[in-house]
Amino acid sequence: MNNELYYGDNLEVLRNKIEKNSIDLCYIDPPFNSKRNYFQIYTNVGKEDQAQAQAFIDTWTWNMLAEQALREISCNENGRYTTQTVDLMKGLHAVLGTGGLLSYLLSMTQRVNEIQRVLKPTGSFYLHCDPTASHYLKLILDSVFCPRGGDYVNEISWRRTNTKNDYKQGAQNWGRVRDVIFTYTKNANLKRTFNQQFTKYSDDYLEKFYKHQDVDGRRYTLSDLAAPGAGSRGHPSYEFMGVTRFWRYNKEKMELLLQEGRIIQSKHGAVPRYKRYLDEMSGVSICDDWGDIPSIQAQSKERLGYPTQKPEALLERIIQASSNEGDVILDAYCGCGTTVAVAQRLKRQWIGIDITYQSIAVILKRMTEKFGAEIADAITLSGIPKDMASAQALALKKDDRLRKEFEKWAVLTYTNNQAAINEKKGADKGIDGVAYIITGNHSSEKVVFQVKSGKVGRGDIAKLRGDQAREQAVMAFLITLNDPTKDMLDEALAAGIYHYPLLRRDYPCIQIVTIRDMLEQKQLFDFPHKHDVLKTSDLVIEDTQKELSLDESDEE
Repeated sequence: MNNELYYGDNLEVLRNKIEKNSIDLCYIDPPFNSKRNYFQIYTNVGKEDQAQAQAFIDTWTWNMLAEQALREISCNENGRYTTQTVDLMKGLHAVLGTGGLLSYLLSMTQRVNEIQRVLKPTGSFYLHCDPTASHYLKLILDSVFCPRGGDYVNEISWRRTNTKNDYKQGAQNWGRVRDVIFTYTKNANLKRTFNQQFTKYSDDYLEKFYKHQDVDGRRYTLSDLAAPGAGSRGHPSYEFMGVTRFWRYNKEKMELLLQEGRIIQSKHGAVPRYKRYLDEMSGVSICDDWGDIPSIQAQSKERLGYPTQKPEALLERIIQASSNEGDVILDAYCGCGTTVAVAQRLKRQWIGIDITYQSIAVILKRMTEKFGAEIADAITLSGIPKDMASAQALALKKDDRLRKEFEKWAVLTYTNNQAAINEKKGADKGIDGVAYIITGNHSSEKVVFQVKSGKVGRGDIAKLRGDQAREQAVMAFLITLNDPTKDMLDEALAAGIYHYPLLRRDYPCIQIVTIRDMLEQKQLFDFPHKHDVLKTSDLVIEDTQKELSLDESDEE
């Protein structure tokens, strides 16, 4: 099986592309219904402040998709859902009414139901959320998994930060510092993969319990050899080193341990003790309260500027615990690709799904930089336009969630994921992407991009010339789905020539690029870039209900 990356709605992919009983472990970090918009942050570029583009919206409203989901579950189309799921959603509809929260819960129910289907009978499922809607999500998970023979396993609490900006002087709540990770198994009667995880002992613990050292410096503690109870568990009783007791081991084993120097008697008549070496111990067994993995900080080398990015250590723990090498890992909301990157590093196979092309671009770049072009090129890509028919299909999608996806795909594909997507706010300023090209050792110039999926004409070039002048860009590119007219070509030529000093070449100030050229002729933007815009940067979150001011320590 090849590693697979899907660009599209995860519900459609789960239903139509992923086989039943094929996944060993699924982890998802879906939207939390946080009522915020999240933005991808780019590095400082050119003469401007940090650029940002909306990555995804976590504000839910009642719409046609919610209506369709409610009808599908209430009528149990194709017998997809358990009776408990149907009754639960009908009850929540009666209690909550038609609004944003129910819309969110319906969406999650559809997808969790499909995840249960694709899991292997021995598979495990981890759902990462926060307390905003965790109580509802737990009910949904129970209704999906338990009637089919699965079971709830754990509620893991991840303390992602020690401070939170919503806990200040005069606050009316306890500071919110933790996320919730629910764990379920598909079949409670089968042994699922679970490899116990451990952390290192603290220095205080070592000083208290491993204070003894051999002459070679090996640290050890002394453990009981006497058996608990009075032999009720079948432990043997005999005399050893002058002491008669019920012992944990038989006499032959005790004699062997004595010969190996593993038994100490502090004085004659004292109960012998067993030397347990520190270097033979795994560490402290990890329980369900995870406070030892910090969130991504402002200066972290992992930081990609992607909102809600989780640390690799978190996914490493989950993947190592609930899968083995060669197993198949699924992340149906793969975002910036932390799950798939860790799965690749730990020699697992993986499937990632995301509905935004920004995420796909970040993942492909991340995989290339982390593992090399050969590994990245071997990924099977689905849903990404490869010909004119699929490009037109993306451009004509009616789904509100995908309004800008064609534009993002076109700009990021043409610039090889190097441009910063321009998030339009207020009046449409006509710019869909921005890049900066190197013009000298310490200088750069702006280049802007505009994408058109409909009918185009000379007026589009005239308007682009005005946008270019306003943005003080040296070049502007019109990426169009349809072929340009002769009047458009003439208008672009009339915009003049830009002399690029680094290569000592002349280029049209306005260039027209067709999607056909990109796909069939592999025509791409080939100027040296000043900045790697998808590298590390700060996190910005826009709250749609109120203004937020986030400290550097805050992380969603």
